[in-house]
Parts: sequence; C-alpha cells; structure tokens
Amino acid sequence: MDSPLHTYQIMSKAKPAPLPPDTVIGGYRVVRKLSSGGFGVVYLAVDNEGQQVAVKEYLPSSLAGRPPGELLPQVLPEKLSLYRLGLKSFFEEGRSLAQISHGSVVSVLNFFRENETVYMVMNYLEGGTLQDFIITARELKKQKVFRESTIRSLFDEILRGLRIVHQHKMLHLDIKPANIFVTDDNRAVLIDFGAAREVLSKEGNFIRPMYTPGFAAPEMYRRDSSMGPWTDIYAIGACIYATMQGYPPNDAPQRLEKDRLSLALSRLRGVYSDNLIEVVEWCMSLDPLSRPQSVFALQKELSREGERRYTKLSVSEKVRLQFDNMISDTKKSAKKAVGAVTRFK
Repeated sequence: MDSPLHTYQIMSKAKPAPLPPDTVIGGYRVVRKLSSGGFGVVYLAVDNEGQQVAVKEYLPSSLAGRPPGELLPQVLPEKLSLYRLGLKSFFEEGRSLAQISHGSVVSVLNFFRENETVYMVMNYLEGGTLQDFIITARELKKQKVFRESTIRSLFDEILRGLRIVHQHKMLHLDIKPANIFVTDDNRAVLIDFGAAREVLSKEGNFIRPMYTPGFAAPEMYRRDSSMGPWTDIYAIGACIYATMQGYPPNDAPQRLEKDRLSLALSRLRGVYSDNLIEVVEWCMSLDPLSRPQSVFALQKELSREGERRYTKLSVSEKVRLQFDNMISDTKKSAKKAVGAVTRFK
C-alpha cells in the first residue's frame, strides 16, 4: 500500500484538492470553491447567521498537496520550513488587514488556524475584477479602452485605500487588474495581498516567478533590493497603462533590455491627456528613486484638475511609429514562420 508521502509525491504535480462543500471550518460552512491560485483557495462560505463570506485558505501548490476529500495539507519534510514561513507571513497579513477599515481595502473579518493551515475570512464581494472590465472594453475596439475621467476616479479610490495600507507599514506587492475588484455598487477594492508570496519567492528557490509580469517592479526580480511604497506605485502605473492600452505593459526585464514604454505611450497622445501619460511614465520609472516616493505625492498629481492638454503626434513621429509597427509586425511573422517550421519537423 502506498504511503501518504508517496501518494503526495505522485500527486504533487496536480493542484491540491479544495475542501468539499459543507465542510465546516472555524464555524463557517463551505458552500463552494470561488477561485484558486498558486498560494491558496478562496471559498464562498456562510457563517452561523447565514451571512455569506469569502474564506481564503493558505495552500501553496508548490509546497503542499491534498488528496480529494481530505482536510489536512500534505507537506514534504524538506519543504516544511518554507511552508511554515509562508504560513506565518499569511497569518501576520490577516492580523494586519483586520486592523484596516477602509472601503477600498478588502475587509478581513476573522483569521484562524485549523487543519495545519490558516484561514482568512473576508467580506464576500459581488461584481468583477478590473481585468474582466478591461477585456470586455478591449473587445469593443473603441479608440479609448476607458474614459480618462473613469480612470482618474477609479485610481483615486484605490490610492486612498493603498495610502492607509502603507500607513500600517504594509505593502500589497501584487497589485494588478485581477486584484482590483469593482463591486456591483461601483466601489473599487484592493484584494489578494501578496506578502506571503513575496516571502516565499525570496526564501525559496522557485523556478517559476511568483510575481505578475508587466505589473511587478524591477526590484521584485532581485533578491537584494529594498522594496517600499514605490514598488506598489510601479504596479499602479502599470494598471493605469492597462486601462489605457487594454493590455499589460512589457515586463521589467524586457524594459531593462530595451525600454519601449515611451513609444507605446506616445501612441496614446491626443487620446489621453499629456498629464495622465506623464503620470504613468513617472510611476513606471525603472529606477525606484525616480518614481513617486509616496501615495500622497501620486494622489496630488492625479487629482490635478487643471486644463487638460492633448498633444497630437507630429508627422515625423507618425512616420517613426508606422516604421516601428512594420518592424514589429515583420518580427511577429518571422516568429510564426519559425514556429510553423518547428512543428512540421
């Protein structure tokens, strides 16, 4: 008969199984799985009074497995210290978030240890992520993905919440459109903080990155660099960029090799104001010291409601852009051709 450890080794390539419906944890009854990522599973659950809540379970798939129907995660002995390190960070994150009460930050109602892991109980939000809205808007193929006034008011709300988070000596470290939730009653809320993820990616030798390319600041790719409010601010700039372009920006390593951000943003001149384009460039400076050093500094710039200037492209700039597009299209076609040849070998 296979030992649990052997079974775990076999299934370690598979994702850990979620808790079955009707499982009761800490007085909350699981209704169904809402989502799962590399670091855990989020469930819809109900409390003793029948109130709906979201419960997030710490369950990093690179460190732990769980067969269907089981409650306890199975962790290989050599991964146990790393698993516990992430667990501690997740628990601390729950404790810190529980002290924050702001409409633009996910509300942590409770957090507890059970089944050799940690659970975080949050308000259940109804609506969709900013990523869902960007994809929908992009498919409409309009000149603007979002109106500028919408972008400014949305990020004004998010920055108010982020400022409180930073005042509590916390960083989000995983700001991206998928972690900005727009509720049915039109509130923008920061969800899914990445502190445990960051601890594990710094301590564990993971081959797969734990950050989101395009939204992660360059310092997140280096073990020895210091992170601060400026790291979250880079991600805010990248999110604003995504609401303007409909796509994420190039990731930081690509930009360090050849930075095409200004070129990409110049295509939006005349569509969005010079000020908004400058704000994105400022937030997304590759050098952390060149970015806004605090959320307050960024808020001040973003709320400047002066006369919006729109600079149209000059003829020579249009020609340069067309030439650049031709080159990138040629490269894409060449890649496709190489791919086709490889497939038929």
